[in-house]
Amino acid sequence: MAQDLLPDRRYIAELTRPWKVLSLAAGMAWLLFGALNYGISDWDVGISLLMGGLTYLCAPWSVRVILHYIRIRPSYWPLWIGVAVAVALFVIDGVYVLYHTIVGNQMLRRENFYASTALYFLAGTIWLYRGSLHNFIADLRRLRSEK
Repeated sequence: MAQDLLPDRRYIAELTRPWKVLSLAAGMAWLLFGALNYGISDWDVGISLLMGGLTYLCAPWSVRVILHYIRIRPSYWPLWIGVAVAVALFVIDGVYVLYHTIVGNQMLRRENFYASTALYFLAGTIWLYRGSLHNFIADLRRLRSEK
């Protein structure tokens, strides 16, 4: 069962869906615009590319693992949730600290943590969906009509 949750070719194929790539491009455009225009000491092009790219690669997996193991609770479920949270924390805070320590930028760690955590899990929840944009919209409409 755990092997079904590890990233594989199907996971990579999901990341190449046009609607996901376009949503990544829109998010990266906003991050890069902010890096170039907002003048915040810890928001630059490098960190935008690193954290944005790693979020795209890791967030759907983290969310899938957390949801799966909370719902099913097989043996060692806290370990798997811990691994998923550790990956999230590495992307959210570890990469941030490593990058800014290397380049010597002033860090606004708490503020970054709050914003990046929310964006990481929001993006992971959106990119979690396995299917086309057409199917995604149809499923959302079906959920709304069931209320």
